[in-house]
Amino acid sequence: MSDLSEFLPPPDYDSPAALKKFLDENGMAMQKKFGQNFLINGNARVRLIDTLDIGAGSTVWEVGPGLGAMTKEILSRGAKLTVFEIDRGFASFIGKFFEPYARSGAFILREGDVLKTWKQAAEQGIPDRFFGNLPYNIAAAIVGDLISAGIRFDKAVVTVQKEVAERMCAAAGDGNYSSFSVLCNWAYDVQPVMDLAGGNFWPRPNVDSRAVLMTKKAAFPCCENPGHFMQLQRSLFVSRRKTVKNNLTAFYRNAEKAADVLSAAGIDPQQRAERLTVEQLLQLSDISNQHITE
Repeated sequence: MSDLSEFLPPPDYDSPAALKKFLDENGMAMQKKFGQNFLINGNARVRLIDTLDIGAGSTVWEVGPGLGAMTKEILSRGAKLTVFEIDRGFASFIGKFFEPYARSGAFILREGDVLKTWKQAAEQGIPDRFFGNLPYNIAAAIVGDLISAGIRFDKAVVTVQKEVAERMCAAAGDGNYSSFSVLCNWAYDVQPVMDLAGGNFWPRPNVDSRAVLMTKKAAFPCCENPGHFMQLQRSLFVSRRKTVKNNLTAFYRNAEKAADVLSAAGIDPQQRAERLTVEQLLQLSDISNQHITE
């Protein structure tokens, strides 16, 4: 592969002033509605890609490549990469910048909202790795949609708002343990990689970020009916202040059935969902599924 700098001059990815100048000169601008923030810490970028553990032949999806700082690093390691970019200006730029890789079949650009385009990409195969500095306003939706669809990657590294990362990593009993926590920890072993204060990004966001590593669990889905499990566990967190019996009664619209299922699962009906482990919820789902199918 030829040196990309000979094909199209790249921006200085670590300099806010240089990035702004580059955008201005090329008729582009950051758009707040897309939650765009460039990671301007080169050491952090390398560490995140190292954590993703990619090499020659790895297949990767990247969400929100922007001007291609991470994209360039991923491709330099021999991976085959599909990127999802909603911004037309950025998509036009990286399409030209990485054209040599596209010609060799190592780079595919999918322009548009990833929430609307990932299914078509999945028809071409599920990659080994997933990567993204995910927009704060849709981070949970992206991760949740993929898991709910049964799509899992061997490894995923995502940078999200710190509050979202805390929910992803939360365990039963934690104050921020939620339905989203259950979903993430059902499919993956989730652990924090590094914190990234606002100063690591340009434009500087008003919140801090955290990178999270998600490693696919070998044993999955660990329940008889994944669809029922997802519906059931979501229903238990609808009203956090209510007991599991109250939420389950609303789910079944039958108090007696709720009591029977909880008794069979050995769960205190006065317990709250935030105290139940993923394993307890999986067991509850199987018992519930049996009651429904009987």
